[in-house]
Formats: sequence, C-alpha cells, structure tokens
Amino acid sequence: MYKVFTSLLSATVLASLAAAFPAPSPTLEERAAKTSVVIPQGTIVGSVSNNVENYGGIPFAQAPVGKLRLKPPQRLTSSLGTFDATGAGPSCPQMFFSTEGDLITAVLGNLINTPLFQTVTGQTEDCLTMRVQRPKGTKADAKLPVLFWIFGGGFELGSPQMYDASSLVSNGVSQGKPFIFVSVNYRVGGFGFMPGKEVLADGAANLGLLDQRMGLEWVQDNIALFGGDPEKVTIWGESAGAISVFDQMALYNGNNTYKGKKLFRAAIMNSGSVVPAQPVDCGRCQDTYNTVVKAAGCAAAKDTLGCLRDADYKTFLNAANSVPGILGYTSVSLSYLPRPDGVVLTDSPDVLALGGKYAAVPMIIGDQEDEGTLFSLFQPNITTTDKLVDYIWKVLFPDVTRDDIVGLVNTYDSSVAAGSPFNTGDFNNIYPQFKRLAAILGDIVFTLTRRIFLESALAANPGVPAWSYLSSYDRGTPVLGTFHASDILQVFYGVLPNYASRAIQSYYISFVHTMDPNGGTGAGADFAPWPQWKESRQLMQFWNNRSNLLADDFRSESQKYLSSHASVLVI
Repeated sequence: MYKVFTSLLSATVLASLAAAFPAPSPTLEERAAKTSVVIPQGTIVGSVSNNVENYGGIPFAQAPVGKLRLKPPQRLTSSLGTFDATGAGPSCPQMFFSTEGDLITAVLGNLINTPLFQTVTGQTEDCLTMRVQRPKGTKADAKLPVLFWIFGGGFELGSPQMYDASSLVSNGVSQGKPFIFVSVNYRVGGFGFMPGKEVLADGAANLGLLDQRMGLEWVQDNIALFGGDPEKVTIWGESAGAISVFDQMALYNGNNTYKGKKLFRAAIMNSGSVVPAQPVDCGRCQDTYNTVVKAAGCAAAKDTLGCLRDADYKTFLNAANSVPGILGYTSVSLSYLPRPDGVVLTDSPDVLALGGKYAAVPMIIGDQEDEGTLFSLFQPNITTTDKLVDYIWKVLFPDVTRDDIVGLVNTYDSSVAAGSPFNTGDFNNIYPQFKRLAAILGDIVFTLTRRIFLESALAANPGVPAWSYLSSYDRGTPVLGTFHASDILQVFYGVLPNYASRAIQSYYISFVHTMDPNGGTGAGADFAPWPQWKESRQLMQFWNNRSNLLADDFRSESQKYLSSHASVLVI
C-alpha cells in the first residue's frame, strides 16, 4: 500500500509541475497570422490560431517591484506603443513547493526557485497583465458578452498561461453564442496574500484581490475596443479562483461599481465559495509573517516590511515560500489566502454572505464529488480516529477545543465504505482514515460549505437566481474519484469530448449570454432543464454520459454541525 501511495504522490507532484508550465506558444507559422486592436495606451498586436485571436500579457498595472512590492496595484498610465501580445503572457512568482519541511519538498522548492526554472515558467514580478481571446474577425461594435476568468491554485500558484480558452471560444461560435474570454494575472503566495499586523497597518493586505479588481476595471475601460460589452461581464473561477469570485462579490461590502457602472452582472464558481477566515493580523497569520521575515534575513530590521521590499527577488521568493504549502502535509490549511482587513474585506466572507453584504448576482456554483481526495494524499500517518481528530484540530483549527473537532468527526461514519472517493465500497483506502479525512476536507472547504453559502444567499437575497451542481463523471478513478480540479480537464478543456463536457459548456455559454443556463444548444432535448436551487434544493449531477437531478441533502448532520460552529471553525 505504501508503494501505491508514493507512486500516486509522485504522479500528483509531476502533474502539478506540468500544469505550472506555460501552454505551448503558437508556432512561427501561427505567429505570422497577426491581428491588432488599438486601445488608449497603444496598439496591441495579437496572434490568430484556429479561428481564435489571442492577445496575451497586456499590462494593466505598474510592475509591483522595488517600493511597489507588497503594495496595492498602481494603474498603468504610460504608453505601451506597439505591444507584442502574441504569446500567453508571464506568470507571477509561484509557490509550487515550500522551501522548508521534509527533504523532498524542500529540495524541489529550492530547485524551482532557481533563475533557470523561473525563466522556463515565465515567472517575473512584473506580471500584472491581461489575456484576451475572441472569435477571429470580431469587430469593435460586436458587443459580445465577456467571460472573465480567475485561475485557481490555492492562492499559491497559477497564471493565465495555463488556460487557453480557444476551444471554449470556438464552442461559443458553433452554438451561435459568441463571447470574449478574458483572464487576469494576479499576485499569489507571499507576493499577493502576505498576512501580519505590519501588512495590515501598511494597507497592503489582499493584494491579489486588488489585482483582480483592477483587471475588472481594465475590462470596463478597454473591452469594448475588442468587441466586448462591458455591461455583460460574467466572472468565473475554479478553486481559489471560485473563492476569489465570491470575494470580488463581497469586496467593499458588495460595492462592485466603477465609474458608476457594475463591474460584472453574473458569477460562476467551480469548487469554491466562502472561506471563513481569521483577520489578517491573527496569531497564525503573524507566525507566517515572522517566518518569512526571518527567512529573508530581516528579523533585526527596524522596518521588517520595508526590508522585505528591499530584498533581492530570489531572497524574497525563497522566504515567501518557506512556509507550509498546499502540496504537503498541512494541505488546505493555507499559509496565504484572502483575510478580513476591515477595508477590502470588511469581515469574514461567510459573515458577509449571511449579512447580504455582497453584490448579489445570478450565479452557478458547484463541486466535484470527491473534492477532498487530492488534499489527503500527504498524511499517511493518520491511522486512527484520535490521530484524525488531532490532525484536524492542530493543523486546521488550533484555536478551538479538541471536543469541537471530536463532535465534527463523529458526524462522519467511521466505515471505509462511507468515505471519499464516495460510493466505492471498501476500496481506495490507501492508508487508514484516508477516505474519512478526504470526506471531511472536501466538505468543510467545498461541498457542504457551498450548501451553507447557498442557504445564506437565499435568506439574504431570495429573488436572485442560483443553480448548483455535483460532478460525478470521474467516478471509478482509483483513489481520487471525481477529484478537485478534474473539471479543468473536463469543462475547461473538454479533454474528454463526452456528455459532461458538452452539457456543462452549453449551460455555461447560455448563462454568459442570458444569465440563465437553460436555453443552450440542445437544451430541452439533449440537455435537461436545470431548475434553480431554491425551487427544490436539487443539484444537477453530471456523469460522463448523462445527467440527473440530485437532492442536495446528503451528509446533513455534518452540515448542521458546520453551520452551528461556523463562528469558531475559521482558518
């Protein structure tokens, strides 16, 4: 069993590394087919391939370097001249692995932080850029709806490089519902989500969210010149990107206006919604900041934040990555994530949702059936219920009593057959408590939190429509099941051109056009009507060859426990 575990762990690590590399650049022949759009700051030259125009790496903010490192983004006002946007654009500095911890991850972390690897993956601090993809030949007066993508990656890694929306854009055209796809690059890891009281006092919290916000403002200022309609923007994200989508809805207590107009009119959240979070200056937050400061050699500095800004790039990158990462034992206990700062996020996202302090727009939100399996591969020492309780208590929620965690764990059946990947009997339990831990992590971060959020949204804004889903199209995949982020392969890329890919893309494309997933090509015939969640609290359950409606009431005892302890079970 250990060999199975280590093999799977290696495969996961390699897959994560592979995903982090930029998508293949257009060939020389494809680059020769160019197109251009004139915006106030210059002429943006893009490439054309497979009837899709691509404009990558368009700067929207000044380079956040030097004194602008760990500062809110500053809008770019200087001329770009004739700007080459034929590629995919850069990546912000990434946190693939921690530079501390066990030998394997530390070696990998330090290797990846070398200048050679950074260059190969396109990493640079000067990364605040946009990527626009549109149907070939789109005219400036087309007024196409806009799908604004926010990538995921645990707030530690990711970039628009990883997401080529050519097939999505082409599918929109084939369905008679063309749209423009826009993706924003934002700072991740310690560059974008550094916590600590010093950060709070400096007004430097939640920088990654502010990057996303400025990207949305760039769309309002420029997308009409690409043929888009700035009044028809749908924001869409997966994982940390989906969490960011709600955060964008909740920023400034729900004020999503810019120059008197709404930044977006609808939202799609894949595997993520609200994350109950402690303030930026919480105890564990300060521990993260102090660890980074020490690793950067700034502990003796009078102004530690200023010292971090003055550090050379590699020193700061290694220091920022010296805290635990998501691809490791501490898993979803993230070192970096959006946290309440009293201004940008005025309170914990779950509190803002319950109080209706967010921009209430039509939304689609859903999960993969086995969200927690991917995050439970790294804890093979958890072999008993007591060890499971201690792990969740000490790693995720150390500020509550152990009895609080005992109560949560007791709501989950201890039998192997009850765990995740669900509906697989006694199989796939690669170590004792794996399937139980996977069920719990998947629920508290994604699946049951989604249901709790929908209940809050329905109570606060009963007239705003919402649709929800559960994806089961990978049921049977050994150990992982329908795992977290599998929708990137199925929904985003359509790697398997099956029913699930066709149906979900059709629902989404219809939603982008009409703010209702019903009405897509084949809807009512090939694809079943999708009822709003409030009508009967049903999910659309997607399989690789069909779909059906599913009552959203599973694991209700666990949901009730999480709801009643929401004020204390915060990261």
